[in-house]
Formats: sequence, C-alpha cells, structure tokens
Amino acid sequence: MRILLVTQYFPPEIGAPQARLSEFARTWAADGDTVTVLTGMPNHPTGVVPPEYRGRVRAREQRDGYSVLRTWLYATPNEGFLRKTLGHLSFMVSSVLLGARASGKADVVMVSSPTFFAIGSAWVLAKLKRARLVVEVRDLWPAIFVELGVLTNRWIIKALERLELAAYHAAGAVVVVTEGFRHNLVERGVPPAKVHTIRNGVDTDRFGGDTTPNPAVRQRLGADPGECLVVYAGALGISHALDKVVDAAALLTDQPVRFALVGEGAQKRQITEQVRDLGLPNVRVPGGVARDQVPQVLAAADICVVSLRDVPLFSTFIPSKIFEYLAAEKAVVGAVRGEPAEILRAAGAVVVPPEDSRRLAEEIAALARDPVRRADMGKEGRRFVEQNFDRTELARRCRTVFDSPGGPVESPRHRR
Repeated sequence: MRILLVTQYFPPEIGAPQARLSEFARTWAADGDTVTVLTGMPNHPTGVVPPEYRGRVRAREQRDGYSVLRTWLYATPNEGFLRKTLGHLSFMVSSVLLGARASGKADVVMVSSPTFFAIGSAWVLAKLKRARLVVEVRDLWPAIFVELGVLTNRWIIKALERLELAAYHAAGAVVVVTEGFRHNLVERGVPPAKVHTIRNGVDTDRFGGDTTPNPAVRQRLGADPGECLVVYAGALGISHALDKVVDAAALLTDQPVRFALVGEGAQKRQITEQVRDLGLPNVRVPGGVARDQVPQVLAAADICVVSLRDVPLFSTFIPSKIFEYLAAEKAVVGAVRGEPAEILRAAGAVVVPPEDSRRLAEEIAALARDPVRRADMGKEGRRFVEQNFDRTELARRCRTVFDSPGGPVESPRHRR
C-alpha cells in the first residue's frame, strides 16, 4: 500500500507526535508499505530552523526505509496564539502547493492533528490523489483551547467546532488516542464504526537495556551523589501545571531532593522566572535535549513526574511521556485524574490529584526515602508497557484501519 502521512511535526523535532509518527512510519515501511511523510521544515518548539534547512522551499530525505518530503512554512516559537496559527496556516497551504505532485501517488492519506489546519490540506491531497482519508486526533481541538481560556469568542468557537466535525465526517476513518476522545466524538455525532482508539505507546527497545545513571548527566541536571533526582521531561506548555511542580519543589528545599524540568515550550520563561523569584536552589530548567538524549535523561532520574491542569477535558488526555517513564523503569508520580490516572495505577505508579502541590511533595518525599520501593515500581512499570503499549504493535494495529472499514482486526500484524 502507498501511504502518505501528513503532519506538521516530525523529527528531528522532539515531542510526542514526532516520536509516535516516525515509529509508525518506520514499522509500516519495514512491513512492506511504501511510506511518504509530508511535513514542514523542522523548527518546533523554538521557531529556529536548523542551518541545513534554512532558505529552502522544499527538501527530500530518506530515513528508516521511508521518504520524507518537507515544505516551507512560517517558523515561529511555540508561544502566542496568533503567530502559531499563522504557522499552522502556512503549512496547510505549502503542503498542498509544494507537496501535492512531489509526494507522488497514494492509496491512503493519513493526517495527524494537531495542527488542526493540516486536516484541510490532507483533505485536498486525498481528493487529488483519489485516496482514502484517515484523520488521527491527538488533541480535541478547539475544545482544549476553550477549556484553557485561550479561545473565548463564542462565534469563533462555534465556527471552528463546525469545521472540526466536518473534517471527521469527511474522513473514511478517525483514529483517536484515548477512549475519552472516542466517546466525545461519538456523542457529537461521528459514527461509532468510524472511530478507532489506538493509544500512544513507546519504543520499548529504545528505553530498554542499561538503565545505569550517568553521573555527568545527573550533575548537569543538578543532582549530586546521594541526592534524589526528580525529572519532568517534555513540553513546558500551558497544559502541564508545571508551576505546581515548582511549588512542590519549594516544599522540599530542606531535603536531598532535586528537580529538573527538561524541555522547551510556551511556559519555559514563566517557569524559569518562578524558580528565580522563589530562590529555589533545588530546581533546574536546563532546556530541551535532542531526541536521542532522552533515554539518558530518564536513566539519570530516580523519580519521574507527570502533571496536567485540573480541567475536566484533561481527564481524557494521556500524556505519552508516561509510557517513556515506565519503559525506562522509573518510579512515576502522576498529578492527573481520569484515564491517565487509571493507566498509571495499573502500572504501579503513584497518583495524586492534579495541581495539588502538597500531596505531590509528600509522595515524592516518601519515594525519595525508599529506593527499594522505587526499584520495584520501575520493574512493574516496565512489564506493564511491554505487555500493553509497545509502539510497534500499536503501529500495526493502526495499519489495519487503512484496510478495514470496520476498524482494527484482532491480529496486530497485517497481511502484506
């Protein structure tokens, strides 16, 4: 099968969608499909385009058995709603004008949202290529911005919601990453047979093997020998309530516990200023790292933390970083509720209410004093993701959606 995967975000950028989609593409190609990824010039989340891509309107490369076609876009940091929207719109246009012919023939066009506007370009490309359209939904857009208070104009919200539902109805199939998302779409009129849940997962090989902490990495993250290192690794965005993680760290300044918030994003400046204003010696915000360095960062941690804002919609969101934490055999503390909390509890992790800094601090302090419990939690979490969230098997299950109008078949491996 000829598969065209349309996504604004792709490696060498780092992040959950980049990891998921690149590993899906690699698996499909290894299983015999012809895969082309249509994406933009890398720049997320800093807005800085690497030197080798600057000044180019189109670029083609090969990786892991599939082709990557990149088109120009308006590069902007991941902050400021208007500028980000302009960046999304620019890719919607350039991916069609510069990518329609160059991407070749396709039997299936799969688009991953967000960005929401990429669905528009994928719809046009599917029409031009007479291909089946499959829409993957990783965030409920615009609902997430409404709940976070970013969008308040009811006319704009209503117009965007109509566009959203029109996109789902136009698709031959819709792939969502949580059961909560599926229920949301079905309740809003999308036919149940069209909506398939393929959760996020992890490349277990990438985070397996030697998990011995590198002393140099630990020192770079602010932990001396004998201290407990708590790591958050991911986007520093408005959804993640990282100010509450900093507040928890402020309650533990008298204990040998150090925090490292590793990543880039819209809230990095505010988090850095909060740490500085509180005068916290036990928190570092070192910035982002390359994708191939993430396993080293997690190996250096004693405890990994994941948090989300306390808004109802986030009970249906499952941060993909939790699977990487678990695969790295780390004790995990989650300040979440709903579906992500259920997964973490099933994996043997600790769960506290979202945005509850005191409870978060208490659980981290208890784990910091108990290395045996941390080790046991790490082993249990690793077994859990190996059994339930291996991304290669999830990629094969997603691939069956392309063939079967009824959705994934029982066997995760498709016929070639």
